[in-house]
Amino acid sequence: MAFNDEFFSKVEKKTNVSKDTIISLAQKLQNGNMKDENTIREVIQSLSEMTGKKVSKEKEDKIINAIVKDKVPKNVDKMF
Repeated sequence: MAFNDEFFSKVEKKTNVSKDTIISLAQKLQNGNMKDENTIREVIQSLSEMTGKKVSKEKEDKIINAIVKDKVPKNVDKMF
């Protein structure tokens, strides 16, 4: 899936996270094992710090469970 500047603009408006930061995080995701709980937890914590939004332990566990069990929407561009 190719992301264009419009997509990044929408994400940046909603999250205050720059395109460069998003790309850097995407590279980290590509190099990591997204079935590994520790990798996913690191990503969630990074996103939490970047956006200034706290993620409770309960919510973090739900996110990890959804990712590990492949219950994440495949059309990311439709989320924004």
